Amino acid sequence: MKAVSEARGELAVASPEVVEEGGRKRRVPWWGWALAAVVVAAGAWAVRARSHPEDPAAAFQTARVEPRRITAKVTATGTLSALVTVQVGSQVSGRILELNVDFNSPVKKGQVIARIDPQLFQAAVERARANLVASRANVTKARVEAENARKQAERSKALLDKQFIAQADVDTAEATAEAARAQVSAAEGQLAQAQAALSEAEVNLRYTTIVSPTDGIVISRSVDVGQTVAASLQAPTLFTIAEDLRKMQVNTSVAEADVGRLQDGMRATFTVDAWPGERFHGTIRQIRNAATTVQNVVTYDAIIDVDNPDLKLKPGMTANVTIVTAQKDAALAVPNAALRFKPATPEGAPAPRPAHPPEDGSRTVFVLRPGHPGPVPASVRTGLTDGSFTEVTGEVGEGDAVVTGQAAGTAPPGAGGRMPMRRGPF
Repeated sequence: MKAVSEARGELAVASPEVVEEGGRKRRVPWWGWALAAVVVAAGAWAVRARSHPEDPAAAFQTARVEPRRITAKVTATGTLSALVTVQVGSQVSGRILELNVDFNSPVKKGQVIARIDPQLFQAAVERARANLVASRANVTKARVEAENARKQAERSKALLDKQFIAQADVDTAEATAEAARAQVSAAEGQLAQAQAALSEAEVNLRYTTIVSPTDGIVISRSVDVGQTVAASLQAPTLFTIAEDLRKMQVNTSVAEADVGRLQDGMRATFTVDAWPGERFHGTIRQIRNAATTVQNVVTYDAIIDVDNPDLKLKPGMTANVTIVTAQKDAALAVPNAALRFKPATPEGAPAPRPAHPPEDGSRTVFVLRPGHPGPVPASVRTGLTDGSFTEVTGEVGEGDAVVTGQAAGTAPPGAGGRMPMRRGPF
């Protein structure tokens, strides 16, 4: 009633029959009374408009229920890589003597791509060969000594039969023969060790020549000529070779909330920053079961096969992937804001309920219907969603006005005892 009080105050100022003007008194003219009446009428009309808005829809933001295309998508980020990437290392330590390939060099399987200085390894081979010769000589010597000991033992037995020597001499001769035979076995074992050492030295010598294990292209080189590589604990990586860049894959991280909607064989599209505005296509090959947890967020790897005939895509590029999981062309849909809207009610008053009891899994939206002073609750079941609009079925139909929010500059009934404000000239 503040406006009425203000109007009456204005009238009180203009209503005296006489006023002081230059020390003389005179009556208020007739148009003063008319102006005061207009002010009072305007104040009363404004109060009535605030209390009883003619159009309830003016207090709310609404949207029409209408058919539209709903596309359910899963988005993720990933990294491009070759289908097969081989890291070529060195089995032996040494100084890089020569490099035959560089970045982006095409290579063939078995092609020599680098060499390590072989001098130390050639010396090791020669040393092993010398040891092998010595071991063979020791075997021959041991065999000769064993044969001689055998003959001595036989002669001792013949002399024992003629009572020319004692039994102890015979036993000594036989023991010597047995020891000689054992010495032959030991010499043969040393010969085998020497042969193995020679084989190892020859293998290490061959390892000084680095060859490509596959056909492909060099995408990384980690050493230079003259650099020393150490392979004491693990093989150092010299090159990284991609097998075929015309066939690539995207390794994506999909959130656990979305991974249940993906299946092998689904089509996917993605973009890369290097080619803005261009979309690339791929197919999900595999959804791996191994989970990755980063800051309490669980994700799973989805591998997407990609054709790269023009070699536009390069390993390591970041891909923004979109996977369409379902789509409807004419689904009856409402904005997602309509599913979140809840009208305010006066303190202590029950919240409005749909005409029919809601079923399990149903949601409530509020609709403006003719003849009703405010939003009417309606029960709906939701279907596909694209993040902005959601398919609905139930107590709404095409063309219904669902409430999505409160109109700017208005307050809902029961909010602090205020009623929705009507926009107008006053």
